[in-house]
Amino acid sequence: MASEKQVSYTSTNTYSELNNYTDKTKNVWLVFHGMGYLSRYFIRYFSNLNPEENYIVAPQAPSKYYQGKNFKHVGASWLTKENTKTETNNVLEYIDRVYETTITKQPVRFIILGYSQGVSIATRWIASRKILCNHLVLHSGGIPIELTAKNFTHLDTTTTVTYLYGDNDEYITEAKKTEESLKATHLFSDRLEIRVFKGVHEVNVAYINEIA
Repeated sequence: MASEKQVSYTSTNTYSELNNYTDKTKNVWLVFHGMGYLSRYFIRYFSNLNPEENYIVAPQAPSKYYQGKNFKHVGASWLTKENTKTETNNVLEYIDRVYETTITKQPVRFIILGYSQGVSIATRWIASRKILCNHLVLHSGGIPIELTAKNFTHLDTTTTVTYLYGDNDEYITEAKKTEESLKATHLFSDRLEIRVFKGVHEVNVAYINEIA
């Protein structure tokens, strides 16, 4: 009879960074891409920010795959429904190492942004590690169902949480928009602001530039 077991091993993964972390840095960004992205491409959405004032770190989802039948373009995924609990632990430990390696001193302003599938990773990491940040941006993605308001009681009252999505996002139905809005309000209470832009399922560069 076939059985499935597991082993532990050491793994190595990349991450991308933009600009340098110096005494002039005002904003430190930790940004989580959506499914299908590679971090080195996703980080380009932040290239218009003032390079002296903004330091951006983009972790890389570990699971790579070919997109399309020509096996030319490579994308990545953070998690699937397969062995989710173990894979989540692996991903969060990887993010811990990225965080410890790159953000070596207390930022003046710490911004965490999750886009699409990256929302689930950003919120799980903040909740499980009790991470403090000045601004949390939940951009066009869903919040994991297992998270409750108790997971975010450690956040400072000055922490701003933004739920951001496009009014024509093909992946977010009206019901889903309402559901996510109510869930976010329950989790973050008065910290939450909801922003809706005219557009589809795409990174809103204008908002990124605004909050910088």
